Amino acid sequence: MKYQSQKVAAPYFVAALALFVGQIVFGLIAGLQYLNGTFLFPMLPFDVAHMSHTNLLIVWLLMAFMGAAYFIVPEEAQTELYSPRLALITFWVFLVAGALTIAAYLFVPYADLAAATGNAVVPTMGRGYLEQPLPTKIGIVLVALSLLFNVTMTLIKGRKTSINLILVGSLWGLALLFLPAFYFSQDTVKASFGWWWIVHGWVEGDWELILGALLGFILIKMTGVDREIVEKWLYIIVAMTLVSGIIGIGHHYYYTGAPAYWIWLGSIFSALEPIPFMLLIVFAFKMLLQRRREHPNKAAMLWALGTPIMAFLGAGLWGFIITLAPAQYVMHGTNFTAAHGHLAFFGAYAMVSLAIISYAMPLLRGRTANSAASQRWEMAGFWIMVFSMIGITLALTGAGIVTVILQRTGDDPMGFMQVQDRSRMFFWIREFAGVCFFGGLLVYLRSFFMVGEYEYADEMKRALAV
Repeated sequence: MKYQSQKVAAPYFVAALALFVGQIVFGLIAGLQYLNGTFLFPMLPFDVAHMSHTNLLIVWLLMAFMGAAYFIVPEEAQTELYSPRLALITFWVFLVAGALTIAAYLFVPYADLAAATGNAVVPTMGRGYLEQPLPTKIGIVLVALSLLFNVTMTLIKGRKTSINLILVGSLWGLALLFLPAFYFSQDTVKASFGWWWIVHGWVEGDWELILGALLGFILIKMTGVDREIVEKWLYIIVAMTLVSGIIGIGHHYYYTGAPAYWIWLGSIFSALEPIPFMLLIVFAFKMLLQRRREHPNKAAMLWALGTPIMAFLGAGLWGFIITLAPAQYVMHGTNFTAAHGHLAFFGAYAMVSLAIISYAMPLLRGRTANSAASQRWEMAGFWIMVFSMIGITLALTGAGIVTVILQRTGDDPMGFMQVQDRSRMFFWIREFAGVCFFGGLLVYLRSFFMVGEYEYADEMKRALAV
């Protein structure tokens, strides 16, 4: 760690991991409710468990991205953060607002929450991932403005690198793409356009730029490869992401009342979306082969190399399976979508968040890497979570196949609940894999909080000398 103000990233990272635990707990509860609809009802109905699961996913990833920005931007700019105090205030505002929102979901009926928070005046609630009440949405905007002001002012007064420009620029994009959350048209076509510009614009466009910036920073620091080489790769990846991601939003406009040309535009350009992830794989392993030093933080390197592979599988391969118009005609709304979503979010965004946390936290604690024992625990957590997520994905894919065969394409389609009953085996497998994933997360947390002397003294000295 080169600058004292980078320490403000630590509470963001710790809170992100705590919220990650909460997300998985609610996911396990929702999974059990698929198998037993009366589980925890009426104390915790499925819609509340599912809503809490998805909202915590978004909040913990945003928390991790913000921590990453506060860690990376000062180091890349070669200057202290513009206002560390503002960053800490922003942290507490975001954390408290997020906690109060989840508490409101749990203890206040959603209709009453909507009535109490002005949804009748400015209707914004009720859409997936955007269920937050109006005050929370306004709070998100204020937090985003605080972050953008802080990192932009830091960038202005310091060195301008491609990593910083891509990261700060994508954070601006993240904030701007959230603005349609305040527009909820009664026209279902317009509402669909606005909603997908947020959801797809984030996860299949803007967030990929954040992913590239974080991965590029980690690889520069850990491999010693010339910055110019990394930047050239990032320019190509960013260009492909923007081209495929923006027009590729059209694959969400199939059969929603939008013009028919979106079937062709959406199919063609969304079929290109796996390419940036393929480039990320080549980029990461090329940097590994060209490395000039062996960094002692083996666990962080494992996360960094695993990210593009899992991102390609989840966002690329599983995304491509359901993205073409003829496929989505029968697959949309089935567990194929859930399979793609789980693997894509974990592979692309959760893993890169854990990668930057794995790299940065030892530095924030005053050492280049954690002890050998700690890293063994962390890498064990990596493999448990990766294989468990693959299990979740395959189970949901199996459930999706059952739905397509028995309900969507057959001559005598079954009813929804009949199909659900035929899918129970896959939901049990998904739940078992989810429990294993939670165990892997606990193993990872065990490594995160381990205390021990640094065991690679020679490697640390060499790393610090670079």
